[in-house]
Amino acid sequence: MTTSTDAGQERKAPGRPRSAQADEAILDAVLALLSEGQSAAAVSIEAVAAKAGVGKATIYRRWPNKEALFGDAVRAMKGPLPELAGESVREDLIALITANRSPNAQRNGKVTACLLPELIKDEELGRMHRAIVEPRREVMREVLRRGVRSGELRADLDVEMTALMLSAPSMIQSMLRLQDLVPDEGFAEKLVDSVLRGAHA
Repeated sequence: MTTSTDAGQERKAPGRPRSAQADEAILDAVLALLSEGQSAAAVSIEAVAAKAGVGKATIYRRWPNKEALFGDAVRAMKGPLPELAGESVREDLIALITANRSPNAQRNGKVTACLLPELIKDEELGRMHRAIVEPRREVMREVLRRGVRSGELRADLDVEMTALMLSAPSMIQSMLRLQDLVPDEGFAEKLVDSVLRGAHA
């Protein structure tokens, strides 16, 4: 599967030009249908085509099946990873968490809520999702490992558990919309500082 920026690259029949606008409309249609509460199983290629204003053939020229389409839609939802300065663990972690909290965080939270039951029940969708999120999680792990090597973080730091503690609250905040209790303003900074209080050397 492709990365979010690869979603517009070629998956076409020979000689057929690609339209980035059509690609974006199709991926947005998938996310819109999921955010409306439809399950991944219920969202059909026909429904996506109707929502995007394209024909089914247009979708099948780009994606071989629904799983591949959903994979690229999730990648588009998550967006690209930021360029990290590599100087401060705190600043790099804030950049990573901020990148996950896009202007569409509320819609993305609804999409995630609809996908979660499917990811548990459908092994293929679960593998697809892990393949998408694992490289992103590895970037965060490496920032934490770098902090351990430099002495900025504790030598006995549980990197996997710390990465989980940093990742999960953003998803919960987007899904449950707890802004009244935990405001969105300064969320990334507050989250990183809370976790790093126990992680600092």
